[in-house]
Amino acid sequence: MLEVRHDNEVHVEKVEERPTGSIAFGLERLGLIAVKTPIISCIILLALIVAAVFGIQRIQIDDSLSQLFRSDTKEFHQYEEVTKKFPAEEFDVLVVVEGKNLLARDNLEKLRDFVTDLQLVDGTRGLVSLFSARQAPAPGKLPAALFPSELPQGEAYDRFIQTVKSNEIIRGKLLSEDGTLALIVLSLEPKVVASNDLSKTVGEIRKLMAEDLGDTGLNVQLSGVPVMQLEIRNAVERDGLTYNILGIVAGCIIAIIFFRKVSFMIVAAFPPLIAILLALGALGWANFNLNMFLNVMTPLIMVISFSDSMQLTFAARDRLIAGQDKYTAFKNAVLVVGPACVLTHGTAGISFIALQFSNSDLIRKFGEAGLAATIIALVAVLSLVPVFGVLLVRNEKVFAVKFQSADAGVQALRNFCYWIAVRMVGRPGLFSLIAVLFVGSLGVIYANLEPRYRLADQVPDKQQAVAASDRLDAKLTGANPVNVLIQFPKGASLYDPQTLQTIAQVHAMVEKSAGVGNVWSLETLRRWLAEKAGSSDVATLKEYVDLIPEHLVRRFIDKEQDAVVVAGRVPDLDSSQLLPVVDKLDHELDTVRKAHPGYEIAVTGLAAIAARNSASMIEKLNRGLTVEFALVAMFIGLAFRSWVVMLACILPGIFPVVMSGTLLWAMGEGLQFASVVALTVSFGLGLSATIHFLNRLRLESAPNVSAAVAVERATVLVGPALILTTVVLACGLVVTVFSDLPSLRLFGWLSAFSMVAALVADLFILRPTAMFLINIAQKLGRKAI
Repeated sequence: MLEVRHDNEVHVEKVEERPTGSIAFGLERLGLIAVKTPIISCIILLALIVAAVFGIQRIQIDDSLSQLFRSDTKEFHQYEEVTKKFPAEEFDVLVVVEGKNLLARDNLEKLRDFVTDLQLVDGTRGLVSLFSARQAPAPGKLPAALFPSELPQGEAYDRFIQTVKSNEIIRGKLLSEDGTLALIVLSLEPKVVASNDLSKTVGEIRKLMAEDLGDTGLNVQLSGVPVMQLEIRNAVERDGLTYNILGIVAGCIIAIIFFRKVSFMIVAAFPPLIAILLALGALGWANFNLNMFLNVMTPLIMVISFSDSMQLTFAARDRLIAGQDKYTAFKNAVLVVGPACVLTHGTAGISFIALQFSNSDLIRKFGEAGLAATIIALVAVLSLVPVFGVLLVRNEKVFAVKFQSADAGVQALRNFCYWIAVRMVGRPGLFSLIAVLFVGSLGVIYANLEPRYRLADQVPDKQQAVAASDRLDAKLTGANPVNVLIQFPKGASLYDPQTLQTIAQVHAMVEKSAGVGNVWSLETLRRWLAEKAGSSDVATLKEYVDLIPEHLVRRFIDKEQDAVVVAGRVPDLDSSQLLPVVDKLDHELDTVRKAHPGYEIAVTGLAAIAARNSASMIEKLNRGLTVEFALVAMFIGLAFRSWVVMLACILPGIFPVVMSGTLLWAMGEGLQFASVVALTVSFGLGLSATIHFLNRLRLESAPNVSAAVAVERATVLVGPALILTTVVLACGLVVTVFSDLPSLRLFGWLSAFSMVAALVADLFILRPTAMFLINIAQKLGRKAI
């Protein structure tokens, strides 16, 4: 029961429980099983923690750049086939060397020594650089190297450099047009890239960079898939430690400040931390791989479980202050608050289930992991809060006397909540109308958000790989491959005239395609032989193909010689800018397909897959979020068995989503994978405050209590815990701003903003809306809640 004193302070003088049917079908009673034998429960918990530690050690990191688009579609299977047949791009380290004096004689000598040393690094299988270029071959002889063993001097050197810059093989491909940037393509052994030896190999490359080129004044950076994978791997490992430490510290500090007792800090903060440990351990035993999305599982579990842990702890604390013994206090807290805890986890589970509508295996796996973590977190919080409370709380009577007169922090929050509640219930119709208009206008802005995606969003942007790729974008048309796969009809060989003609036509079209550059294929060699050696016969072409090192041949010709690739590169632009380039090229290739029936010609490559699939995948996730609005509202309404509840939770549930979308729009951002997943999950999590308030409102409602008083009581009883948990949860999520991964930073701060927006909606939209709907129900003579 609430008492408002003459000094406008709100105090809880007596705790009244009104037995009523459980909105969680009695599932909250799971929390009472462990408390019956707390010591045995702790022993079992210790065993589970040990098993979880071993499970966490089993977790592997999925650092593949294609993981986001991994799906059971024709396009992705085709991409996988290309990477198996022509595996070079997956194992290429791109060494980008840049400087105004790049082609100065001394620098060029040191660069050549560096290239020679690179070939001696363990785990390498080949290298392509400007020093790979050859002179025009003499009849019947192998072509000599373009770079002589001893570089000329003076004017002869200047003429030589002009010859190098005009060489058809390297110009615009391995050396920029202005001669200030050189690209060295170092191919690694597949087993090295897939193992922990990758870090050692890349480390050796960086060491050579410093030793051979450190005093040249040249800027040397690494990029390429292996380097990006290594940077992702390191960032995921580093971020996981950061999130764990900062999330734990934030929760413990805020809990100790307001509870002012270590025992209550442990009761409130430790169950969520143990839930994190148990959930991650379970994911390890279930063979889940850690990736860009699963890396946020730690703060998400914290978000899911800490809110309910705080609500249970606050409820038990109020009962202890009111004079109940610790067993009764924590038992009643579970029975009264537990049903809302079950429902909040249920709505979070629906959010994760909604992710199953994605075409991405990665996002679906994230949904599965989130659902499993939600179930584990629910059981852990419901069981451990009362167990820790019974074991750690001492001298209940002394505690009650002390905090009845000295509870300034919580009292200030209660007064603030009461001040808001009184004003919100004063004119519910007006405030509800304002809420509808405001949320509706934000919804219009949200509906105009466009899908956005760049490959660089998956890679740490504070490391070398992204910076090096940006330089390739600026100087050599890009670092991201777009390939055209040509598969021959049965019986056709590589050197058939029609096959060579097909390759030549495709190569020409890719070269002419706006936005695509650095084009290589078998046609590149054929043209060079025709121009420099004056020979275009098939025998000469075949002879040179046989002479080229196998690792170079495999870049363009399948081992079985039944397929080839025409490889081009594009800059790392937004998918909306790349998609027209890919679609136009694919459409133009229809001419070649008609001229050479039987030859299968397909545009593929990671950039093409991303451009084609990202927008549709994001839009599908967004549509799934719309469906989730309706499903969650019906779920909550059925649980409460009230149409008032169903309608009341819609506006506060939608508000954080559309508000976050409006913020993205104001920042000039669109909907990315990270943002739409953050909004999908945050919607379910944000409803936690709504459910706890509605559950308390249900308990406070009685025939002899007015609706306004019931709303005020419910607000004062659950409000302080909601505010504290929002602060803790926002801190737990916003720690992701320390990540090097752009997608994780976006996920973190947007989720934190959504949580704060959810609190605003709970305080300023839910109260008047609920009051307005209750008044309508009462006028209709219907049960309100």
